[in-house]
Amino acid sequence: MTYALEIDGLTKRFGDKTVVDDVSFSVQNGEVFGFLGPNGSGKTTTIRTALGILHQDAGEIRLLDGLTASQAMPRVGYLPEERGLLRKEKVSNILRYLGRLRGLEKAEAYDRGLELLHRVGLYEHRDKKVEGLSRGMTQLVQFVASLIHHPELIILDEPFSGLDPLNVQLMKEMLAAEQKRGATIIFSTHVMSDVEEMCEQVALIADSRLLLFGELAEIRRSRGANAVVVEAPEHPNTLPAAQKHAGKGGQVEYRLSDELKPEMILDAYSSAGIVLTRFEQVMPSLNDIFIEEVSNVRQNR
Repeated sequence: MTYALEIDGLTKRFGDKTVVDDVSFSVQNGEVFGFLGPNGSGKTTTIRTALGILHQDAGEIRLLDGLTASQAMPRVGYLPEERGLLRKEKVSNILRYLGRLRGLEKAEAYDRGLELLHRVGLYEHRDKKVEGLSRGMTQLVQFVASLIHHPELIILDEPFSGLDPLNVQLMKEMLAAEQKRGATIIFSTHVMSDVEEMCEQVALIADSRLLLFGELAEIRRSRGANAVVVEAPEHPNTLPAAQKHAGKGGQVEYRLSDELKPEMILDAYSSAGIVLTRFEQVMPSLNDIFIEEVSNVRQNR
């Protein structure tokens, strides 16, 4: 098995404050990996340290099958959380400059920049200065700058923040194309729906510590069902009303608890003589797991 990123026992401190505490996880080549956590959890510090922008206090970091950050950087694309471009420069000039920094020849960098601007609908703005672009346009320019050299590893810190739904979808489609090309994609976020849509593997960090790491489907299965979806022509009034959430048509969802178990729901329908057309136990969503894990950490501070 080969890895685009391996982090082993990473610790980073600022003065007396530990912001990343003995974090370990790995990302396989070719996958889309979600790095999750609430604001201030240590996600950005972990990313910056992995890329060599910050120096770790302990632990080992390997990129692209064993390289150091400095060795790997020509093969890495990075979109930082804090966006920053030269505001007085033209968009096409910035992309050419950033492409040159990544080792492209001048003409190749210019051509690739224009091609990427076409793909995100910004070609007509190629000669505008950055200061004349909207926030969303500026973010798209910085995004395509991270792809200009066809990187093997793409790391995006909160890439969808501030974008409208159309541009979010466009970015997702471009990332899917990058994965198909063979690139590994790591993105940090606190928006769980994006992760469920795009990722198979995830890591969750909160209060500087790693809480979860592994295959998303397995993490959900390991928690067991937390709800039951029932479809029937009518529903008994003997079940707790607070546990019942209306769905489409004759479908309702019951949130399971110690006071409401699947067999109790079945018994209630059977006793009322109601025939079920659907009875399905539902695994917890990533959002459910995120809230539970982070809440537990905060309660145990």
